[in-house]
Amino acid sequence: MRNMNGCMIKNDLIALRAVELEDAMRLYQWENDMRLWRVSNTLTPFSRYQMEQYVKSAQNDIYQTGQLRLMIDLVKDQTIPETVGIIDLFDFDAYHQRAGVGVMIHESRREQGLASSAVSLLIQYAFGVLGLHQIYCNIQASNAASLKLFTHAGFQLIGVKKDWVRAGDGFEDELMLQLIKPGARSEFQKWEFR
Repeated sequence: MRNMNGCMIKNDLIALRAVELEDAMRLYQWENDMRLWRVSNTLTPFSRYQMEQYVKSAQNDIYQTGQLRLMIDLVKDQTIPETVGIIDLFDFDAYHQRAGVGVMIHESRREQGLASSAVSLLIQYAFGVLGLHQIYCNIQASNAASLKLFTHAGFQLIGVKKDWVRAGDGFEDELMLQLIKPGARSEFQKWEFR
């Protein structure tokens, strides 16, 4: 049984926690769900061994690996927290102070505000603890739920990559959204031109 008292990234609904070895089988099942491959850019299945090795390396520092995966646990009204999804920071760039973000909630727990809560907590962590200047996400144009999730969290559409993602017999646009730390201004914006 997991004790959530030591988890610092949490609110009344969920907790974001480090990946544990006991999560390897769950990740193996989720990563091999072909319905999710379109959004995760996966083309081949993962073995259990690969997942176990990934979990062992996931304990490394974000500055070493360039990514951080956190498990999303439902804690509200739960005696034992229920793991309902994952949220990632990827392409972490310490110099430019930015990272991409992705989230997945198990289909049985979608549309309950869990993804929104996880994104909100991750934004606080990324800006408040990691000191990031910005976070971004890439969303396929047909993924209305993700577009709604991230725009509701304050992300703004900054570009469209035309025919970026192969989809069935054709191609689909991919949208890029960005959230800059509130109150942050670039050096260029501070310059005054006359």
